[in-house]
Amino acid sequence: MRLVLIADTHVPKRARDLPAPVWTAVEAADLVVHAGDWVDEALLDRLEARCARLVGVYGNNDGPALRARLPEVADVELDGLRVAVVHETGPATGREQRCEARFPGRDLLVFGHSHVPWDTVTPGGLRLLNPGSPTDRRRQPFATFMTADVAGGTLGDVVLHRVQRLRAPQG
Repeated sequence: MRLVLIADTHVPKRARDLPAPVWTAVEAADLVVHAGDWVDEALLDRLEARCARLVGVYGNNDGPALRARLPEVADVELDGLRVAVVHETGPATGREQRCEARFPGRDLLVFGHSHVPWDTVTPGGLRLLNPGSPTDRRRQPFATFMTADVAGGTLGDVVLHRVQRLRAPQG
């Protein structure tokens, strides 16, 4: 199973649209995971129309319309892999311990909020992935998203992709 992991898209405030490589990956994926901060319902509608399956959550920049359609936390099992998705996990310091306590029994946690790519494993074996942002790199050298494979309940081949950012219209 091929996954695309994205977060913090902020469309159309930070960019007009998702970069073309993200759309290409979305259309080839078995599942797209969006870890919040969509900003506008139109992107949710477009992703739902263009991907095979979508799991998403709302973020702190998502208003009532998105919150009505998306949960704060999503749980899904993928071929035996137990996955949770949430937007915010708090500061980097102590993240592994907080997430392990908050999401027991999960194998993978996908999160966003910081726009900073993250890939660690807690002492108890919970994998933490933040794909960064494909549209708003903030303090990072590149805008990013992730792809991964799942087979037999195991997460494999996690790849962080760099993308060119599309700017939001001026004015």
